[in-house]
Amino acid sequence: MPSDIKTFYMVSLYDHYGELLTKKQKEYFEDYYFNNLSLSEISENKDVSRNAIHKVIKEAEKKLIDFEKVLKNYERSNKIKRLIENIDEDIKNKIEELL
Repeated sequence: MPSDIKTFYMVSLYDHYGELLTKKQKEYFEDYYFNNLSLSEISENKDVSRNAIHKVIKEAEKKLIDFEKVLKNYERSNKIKRLIENIDEDIKNKIEELL
C-alpha cells in the first residue's frame, strides 16, 4: 500500500478507534501521524529507543486494523457517506450530523 494511502487509512481508523488505544500508543501514533515526527525525533523527545517507538506504533496500527476487521465502523461509515451523496440536501445534512 502506498504510504500516503496507508497514512490516510491509519488516520481514518484512528478517528474511529483511537480511544481504544493505550495512552502511550495514542501519544506515539499522534506524534508520528499527526505531528509528522520521525521515529528518531519521537525517540529523542520521549527519551526512549527508536526501536521501542517503532514497536509501539506498529502495535497501535495492528490494533486499529484488528478493531476494523471486527467492528467495521470505518467501512460502514464510508458506505453511508456514499449513499447520502445522492439524497436531498436537508436530509443529507441531518444524517451527516449523526455521523
